Amino acid sequence: MERETSIGKKADEFLQMFRKGEEFTQELLKENERLRFKIAQLEEAIERSGDEAKIRLYEERIKITEDELNSIKERFRQVEEENKDFAAKYVEVEDENNNLANLYVASYQLHSTLDFNEVLRIVLEIVINLIGAEKFAVLLIEEKTNELIPVGTEGISISDIPKVRFGEGIIGTAAKEGESYFSENIHNRGSISTENPIVCIPLKIKEHVIGVIAIYSLLLQKEKFSNVDYELFNLLAGHAATAIFSSRLYTQSERKLTTIQSFLDMLKEKPRR
Repeated sequence: MERETSIGKKADEFLQMFRKGEEFTQELLKENERLRFKIAQLEEAIERSGDEAKIRLYEERIKITEDELNSIKERFRQVEEENKDFAAKYVEVEDENNNLANLYVASYQLHSTLDFNEVLRIVLEIVINLIGAEKFAVLLIEEKTNELIPVGTEGISISDIPKVRFGEGIIGTAAKEGESYFSENIHNRGSISTENPIVCIPLKIKEHVIGVIAIYSLLLQKEKFSNVDYELFNLLAGHAATAIFSSRLYTQSERKLTTIQSFLDMLKEKPRR
């Protein structure tokens, strides 16, 4: 709702700026008409006057014209600045609309299946396409060992991602505190350290953390994070966490059900003589 309100406000600003441009155009037309009428009056007066009077009238006419021209130039400059501001805001609104549309599609895809592997694949694709990550990993908390274990990666082998103790290092701390981590240098093109990601996003369901997304490098065309990116991180983390948690529960229940069914089938079998 807050994002919809923000977009609504920007749409109102767009309409107000458009109306200002329209009002300015109307004022220019009126001013031009008034100036033309005054010049016509001066010309008529000149025809009825002598040479000295004509000179004075010409000087007055020149001064009036110069003043009007300077006024129009200043107002034109102001409108030009407003138009630049409007164009920038329009582009911003367009980008937000596109990201909202992408996020809606991504959210729909995440919740369209209860297959854990399929959900994980969708999460990886979203992080690549929406965030612009090149190398990253998804780690989930193993409750029994209290460790974060890698379950999916992109651009790096899953065997190269070590298990992380809950509360230790950047990844473990982000999982424990439930707060996102962003490095000051997001374009470190040197050797990648799996223990020191440039971004670490906790996967949370309300305040319960089930894992993290650790990003080690970004695509070359991704120069920096925008305000929209940070909002996408938060929204994506919540949707991804819910989808992953649900699919894991479903998979575990399916396995238990299969095991129970196999046990019942075994009990039903007639004992061999």
